Amino acid sequence: MEKYRFLLSGSGGQGIITMAILLAEAAAIHEGLTAVQSQVYGPEARGGATRSDVIISDGPILFPKVTQPGILVTLNQSSFMKYGNLLRPGGLLLTDSHLVHASGDLDVRHMALPLHQTVMENFGKAQALNICALGALVGLTGVVRPESVEKVLAQRFPKAMESNLKALTLGMDMAKAVRENI
Repeated sequence: MEKYRFLLSGSGGQGIITMAILLAEAAAIHEGLTAVQSQVYGPEARGGATRSDVIISDGPILFPKVTQPGILVTLNQSSFMKYGNLLRPGGLLLTDSHLVHASGDLDVRHMALPLHQTVMENFGKAQALNICALGALVGLTGVVRPESVEKVLAQRFPKAMESNLKALTLGMDMAKAVRENI
């Protein structure tokens, strides 16, 4: 297995840090892999910039910070503007098709999915956006099995399991549709 270097970004309140923790726990606890997760966020409670790094490997991880991610998730325009240039050439860029307008000459695989719109249509509020994005990320990368994420969700959020499974499945279904059209 290669090392997976994720940079997950968005604004405070979108659940970026929770998404990163869930991904790292799924890898470390249920996949037997080595995983580290770190986070940076602005002083604002909501709306400030949020970034979380996750590294997943089957070997040792010597430095916990992602400097050149292979996978970048941006859930708002300012995150794309701030971190888009860090993505290594040929890397995977996952964006929300309605919230992020990737511009410029990108030497990456760009997957723009209607994450926010799909969550709003299915839930009426954006609270499940991070779980939907996590489902898409898992579906596009295969870094962990969906069952591992489901186990972590059940452990952390047992009362919200039904809605979390629905959001996770929505994201994985979008990823599957994109993969089938490539």
